[in-house]
Amino acid sequence: MITFIGDYTCRLDNKGRVLLPAALIKQMNQLAVAGKGGMQDRFVIKKDIFESCLLLYPMDEWQRQNEILRNNTNPFNREHNKFLRGFFKGIAELSIDASNRLLIPKRLLDSINAEREIVLAGQFGKIEIWSKDLYETVESGDERFASLAEKIMGNTLHESDKQT
Repeated sequence: MITFIGDYTCRLDNKGRVLLPAALIKQMNQLAVAGKGGMQDRFVIKKDIFESCLLLYPMDEWQRQNEILRNNTNPFNREHNKFLRGFFKGIAELSIDASNRLLIPKRLLDSINAEREIVLAGQFGKIEIWSKDLYETVESGDERFASLAEKIMGNTLHESDKQT
């Protein structure tokens, strides 16, 4: 799984296209060099479940997410079926054009109140897409974020860190 690194402020053109930053293109190319085939040029985009942002998955990672869903849901269970419907609602497949741009559907941009500027923020296996104004309000570096980091990371030790 690729980990995308960095956050990048980008401008949308009048058609809703965004030019992917060179650093992200380079990271996608490095994935290809690592033996995964060609550069990731196909993606799935969907609204995040928890935040007012979009999630952009390279196709390989999207397939991995689908395998997790297949292993943990039963489409003949009403509750699972309702979840699956909500999870897949509004998704779209995107491809990078010859100019390294992605055309993001207007309905998805509207769902996060994105106007001219967006932020592409790297994550494990995906890129978050935020309205620039909203991204600037996301908590990081404050006391609440520090407490959350302590809660999540404070009690984890890697095997190599454990004293014997």
